[in-house]
Amino acid sequence: MGFFVGLFLGVVIGVGLVMAFAHSENARSKRRAELAATVAALSKMTVEDSRKLLPAEFYPSWLNWLNLELTKIWPYVNEAASELIRTSVEPVLEQYKSAVLSSLKFSKLTLGTVAPQFTGVSLIEDDNSGITMELEMQWDGNPSIILDIRTRFGVSLPIQVKNIGFTGVFRLIFKPLVDEFPCFGAVSYSLREKKKLDFTLKVVGGDISSLPGISDAIEGTIRDAIEDSITWPVRKVIPILPGDYSDLELKPVGILEVKLVQARDLTNKDIIGKSDPYAELYIRPLRDRMKTSKTINNDLNPIWNEHFEFVVEDASTQKLTIKVYDDEGLQPSELIGCAHVSLKDLQPGKVKDVWLKLVKDLEIQRDKKDRGQVHVELLFCPFGTENDFSNPFAVQKFSMTSLEKALKVISAEDLPAMDLMGKADPFVVVRMKKAETKNKTRVVNESLNPTWNQTFDFVVEDGLHDMLMLEVYDHDTFGKDYMGRCIMTLTRVILEGEVRDSFPLEGAKSGKINLYLKWAAQPIFRDT
Repeated sequence: MGFFVGLFLGVVIGVGLVMAFAHSENARSKRRAELAATVAALSKMTVEDSRKLLPAEFYPSWLNWLNLELTKIWPYVNEAASELIRTSVEPVLEQYKSAVLSSLKFSKLTLGTVAPQFTGVSLIEDDNSGITMELEMQWDGNPSIILDIRTRFGVSLPIQVKNIGFTGVFRLIFKPLVDEFPCFGAVSYSLREKKKLDFTLKVVGGDISSLPGISDAIEGTIRDAIEDSITWPVRKVIPILPGDYSDLELKPVGILEVKLVQARDLTNKDIIGKSDPYAELYIRPLRDRMKTSKTINNDLNPIWNEHFEFVVEDASTQKLTIKVYDDEGLQPSELIGCAHVSLKDLQPGKVKDVWLKLVKDLEIQRDKKDRGQVHVELLFCPFGTENDFSNPFAVQKFSMTSLEKALKVISAEDLPAMDLMGKADPFVVVRMKKAETKNKTRVVNESLNPTWNQTFDFVVEDGLHDMLMLEVYDHDTFGKDYMGRCIMTLTRVILEGEVRDSFPLEGAKSGKINLYLKWAAQPIFRDT
């Protein structure tokens, strides 16, 4: 991260000075209208547009000049920046280090002989109070970087970072514009998009592959630090003129409510028995803002039904990331799969119920292996809208509500055949998971499309955390055979009051259950 940020700042501030001065002079120019139209047209170009339309030889002269001058002064930048990077980056790496690592410091850091190159430029539409630009930077460097790491197990290792390749787009905001030279009060910078980040790790005098988990821990620390510490919407604000620029800093805009419901068909990572899955969830990979579910032992279809809250700073760009691991006890956990969902796809105030496919890597989309799915409910609550909608995840005034005649098991369709005649004798066991109350329907003989039309009453003590579970069985003379199940939270029926819908039968090749649910809340207030 600091391998390119330090050098980047020096050159872009100079660019900003030139741009701001030009902006100030153009404001007084007789050709103000023509120039404004040109700037407006350019502002709609992305970095990719500029690269398509303008080959390298036709880049703006100042961009070519910038690359040329940066190459000339690179040896001096290398010497001056190394200590600055060391002192500024070490605390960041420490903040994001994996639980496997106890310390991570630089023992050697030089940036090498290859200077970065700026390969694209674009202007972003903004109001008259500032200038926003984006610069694409590419660096295939040959630095000499050695990290001294210490693990939680007391092992100390010198790790060399080699073969760094980076391509990314930096966003610069020169704001506010003022009459005093250099014409802007502060500059904010952020990594708007990380297109490529490659590097290799090597134990000095050894093979890192002989240390399971250590390579992944170090690589994860570096990538997490880059992903969160300077990636948009995070931005670093550097005051140029005296003043209060707190309005430019990153601020929370709302809360994301997440209910981690369950997962199904997880890949088994254990040779003996089944995986012991747990989930890790975050919007920003800061240790104190990441959430971890409980571990469900020996189960490839775990039910968590846990509720978490996350602070949101920019719903238009941030994502919720979910990683499912197999708990290996004293050994490092093994990743089963991961998924993410963009917050921009959420409608404020409306719960989104979604199954997410797990993949091996969120950046490399070539993974075709079926790793299972994870089920979540999401609700984004922007600040200032608390009175505009009901939040079922909020703390309620009452602890007990009655679902009076709440559940009607109507029918099922396309159930799998269970006997030699291609039929089944299905019935449904209905229960509340937390309350441990249970009922069952009658048996419908010789039918794959049974109709029950039976209504059940339940008392729900904790609507937020309880779950409704329906298990379908085939009645047999000597017992019963399991056919599949349907699991649902009460979030939707609490919000909508009543629900009539079809729900797929999990664990079966086919089949769905038709239900009618009605929430008849009768609050019983807590003693105060």
